[in-house]
Amino acid sequence: MQSLEERVLQGIALVPETRALFGTMPVEDNLLLGAYRQVRMGHKDSRPALAEVYALFPRLQERRMQLAGTLSGGERQMLAVGRALMGKPALLMLDEPSLGLAPKVVRDIFATIAGLRATGVTILLVEQNARAALEVADYAYVLEMGEIALEGPAADLARDSRVIDTYLGAARQA
Repeated sequence: MQSLEERVLQGIALVPETRALFGTMPVEDNLLLGAYRQVRMGHKDSRPALAEVYALFPRLQERRMQLAGTLSGGERQMLAVGRALMGKPALLMLDEPSLGLAPKVVRDIFATIAGLRATGVTILLVEQNARAALEVADYAYVLEMGEIALEGPAADLARDSRVIDTYLGAARQA
């Protein structure tokens, strides 16, 4: 069994459902904590990674000195994703990234996920918003009662009548 540190050093990053931020620390300090892997690999200068995160989430740069605990839900999600990206992960695991967010913020988060996917980062996404998940995924699993009920290319599942009827609704059939 690998230790947490070994997993991080292998390039695995998790954005938990709870976001797990350090609320009494500023945004920028939360981000710098995410650079742990890069620092351990000998990359002492976190400024390039910080600049990339700020380019992806300009709102975080605006709020870089603000305490993380005072951010809105969408800003907290951006910070959680940004912190994970600071380590340059090979695998980014996202647990319910849309949970509790306004529809516009959900669209923004999924646009970011699609953009990250295009850069070559492997993403493992656990998400109840089936429509949004199937739009950004290459391959998908549908779980029912903890068991795999369906699996296959996401585009195929998005057209599957069982998925449409159960998860996407009749409006999707048009």
